[in-house]
Amino acid sequence: MPDIYTDIIIKGGVVAFPTETVYGLGASAWNPEAIRKIFETKGRPTDNPLIVHVASPEMVSDFAAEIPDEATALMEAYWPGPLTLIFKKKKEVLDIITAGLDTVAVRMPKHPIALAFIRQTGPLVAPSANTSGKPSPTKPEHVTEDFGEDFPIIRGGACQVGIESTVLDVSEKPFEIYRPGFINRLDIEKIIHQEIHPYRPHKKTDKPKSPGMKYTHYSPDAEVHWLGDDEKPEENNTLYLYHHLPDDLNASKHIVDYHGDFEQMTRELYDRFRQADKDNIHSIAIQQFIEISDNELLIALNNRITKAIGKK
Repeated sequence: MPDIYTDIIIKGGVVAFPTETVYGLGASAWNPEAIRKIFETKGRPTDNPLIVHVASPEMVSDFAAEIPDEATALMEAYWPGPLTLIFKKKKEVLDIITAGLDTVAVRMPKHPIALAFIRQTGPLVAPSANTSGKPSPTKPEHVTEDFGEDFPIIRGGACQVGIESTVLDVSEKPFEIYRPGFINRLDIEKIIHQEIHPYRPHKKTDKPKSPGMKYTHYSPDAEVHWLGDDEKPEENNTLYLYHHLPDDLNASKHIVDYHGDFEQMTRELYDRFRQADKDNIHSIAIQQFIEISDNELLIALNNRITKAIGKK
């Protein structure tokens, strides 16, 4: 890891770096002035809490006042990986991280560059490295699009997951998923041998305990909408995303067929949104999902698309 990026963090700056989910905008978790720069850079509301990124489960004890046995089991099973856990916080944790809550969110990313970087800098807070409300960045060029050519980025190629981590509150029982993601409810219940509350949409008036709960996110400039039953694709200023293309249609530049590969669709969603804006596409029509309760990944994908639609 080049020392230049570590030096930026140590001196109170911010650096974009890759994780397996999306690119993060990192600052020291112990430096309130640096963290304020994140909010200013992104244009992020200060009542939207941040996630602390660590390089080992041992680092969690610096932030969590209580670590339930179930949380330890989940860390052993899924860390490093796209699972964020919400704990009761220690008093030393900065209020600017938690938006004044008595809990703190922590995760250990599964990306060699991220882990090496955090080992050098110490724990980092790291929301997605994009302008607040825009599609999250899954490639380094996405960060450049939002923050300019001179912004410090540790380049690590395209992200492998493509959406933000699952967020699970383990600060009180029953545990509850606050943001759906790649690690799903069944994965979690299999490890802790108890039922948890599945994700449920929260009201915008609720005080958010996790990123992604309150504000509209993930939105391109193009208008995102669900494909209507009577809407027929045309070669116009609309991008069509199908998970199963009807037999009477053919894939093209503006008609994308994922052939039921929802992992690929998830991985590419934000990049499709951003590319549509670069191509001056006016709208994005997405084929609605059927029986999403039978596929936990679809719950997460549906969540991100619904949030993007909510902007308009």
